[in-house]
Amino acid sequence: MHGWLRAHPLAGDAALAGVVLVCMVVGSFADPHGSNGPVFGTRTPSATALVLAVLGAVSLVLRRRSPLAVLGLTGGVTVADLLAGNSPAPIAIAPVVALYTVAAHTDRATTYRVGITTMGVLTATAMFFGDAPWYAQENVAVLAWTGLAATAGDAVRSRRAIVESIRERAERAERTREEEARRRVAEERLRIARDLHDVVAHHIALVNVQAGVAAHVMDKRPDQAKEALAHVREASRSALNELRATVGLLRQSGDPEAPTEPAPGLALLDDLLAGFRRAGLPVELAPLDAAVSSGLPAAVDLAAYRVIQEALTNVRKHAGPDAKAEVSVVRVGPNAEITVIDNGTGNGDNGTGNGDCAAGGGGGGHGLLGMRERVSALGGTCTAGPRYGGGFRVQAILPVKTADTARTAGPREAADAVRAAEGPGEGCA
Repeated sequence: MHGWLRAHPLAGDAALAGVVLVCMVVGSFADPHGSNGPVFGTRTPSATALVLAVLGAVSLVLRRRSPLAVLGLTGGVTVADLLAGNSPAPIAIAPVVALYTVAAHTDRATTYRVGITTMGVLTATAMFFGDAPWYAQENVAVLAWTGLAATAGDAVRSRRAIVESIRERAERAERTREEEARRRVAEERLRIARDLHDVVAHHIALVNVQAGVAAHVMDKRPDQAKEALAHVREASRSALNELRATVGLLRQSGDPEAPTEPAPGLALLDDLLAGFRRAGLPVELAPLDAAVSSGLPAAVDLAAYRVIQEALTNVRKHAGPDAKAEVSVVRVGPNAEITVIDNGTGNGDNGTGNGDCAAGGGGGGHGLLGMRERVSALGGTCTAGPRYGGGFRVQAILPVKTADTARTAGPREAADAVRAAEGPGEGCA
């Protein structure tokens, strides 16, 4: 029942107004000046008193929406009834309820001002214009009931504020605990990822160096080549064990134990473009030569795929409904160049902003930032900006010379290549 009243406050106020009206009408038939106390049935209220009682009770229906206006109306009705010489006991019920509402839904300062004014006006009117002597108990009762209404309403408001404050603090504390837990988990996962980088980079460097030694001495000193290969096998086994243990810590609950589909690369580029064509974006692909389709290292292959995917996604979102895109991937010396252009007439930045990817660019989107991270991690550069004559152009240059050198160099050159690939800090592997 309480929940239903909270959901339908107007219905509850209407029911309260009906109860107040019944009480005022019944009280109007009682004579408070009987020889042995109030006598019921010996007094008949006037039509004016009944109209004022109905008006005061009906106004209580809107007490939550306009508490001060309702208090003013019920107070005026009460003063009018008292000036007509009627008893204050029945009609004073309406301003008492209205004063309680004001105290419960406003601040304490307003309650003090309005409460003291209401008590003073109603009590003075009852004492000087009522049908009983000024010292009669019913006149003092007006003062007592109005003061009690203001006090009770203020207490209810204070309790409601305290409960709301406690609830808000509890919710804020819960959110803080969850955020702190997520932050600690993220920091721990980042630490584990850094450890993984250090361990794997170390073992891969050893494998590369020992493999270079084995290739260098294979013909002249096969025994030393076998020893180097044994070191390669031991280092690779250790790297795999470290990798398995660390990745196991990084897995989320419910993650598959092994990947269920191959890592994306340029071999899947036709499927990617077909998906965009089905989505309504015409895309043309320049022919790929053999050096691009099969000669890129895995990291460069994945980065090229992701750059094309993100650039076409931005074209689809921002370049306009009639936009067309062209994709080209070419091998130029030691670099792979990925270019995506469009003729769109959208907002002019394809959701990424203009400028140099490696410098961060402008704009507020996150697509270009993701491209920058991928390309910069491989030591490449990325540029994006409007084309002359309309449209947008994204180009990423990914170096592949380091990876090629590491595969073909001797032991000393291989070690230098691995150190160059590792870069100056953590995040460059």
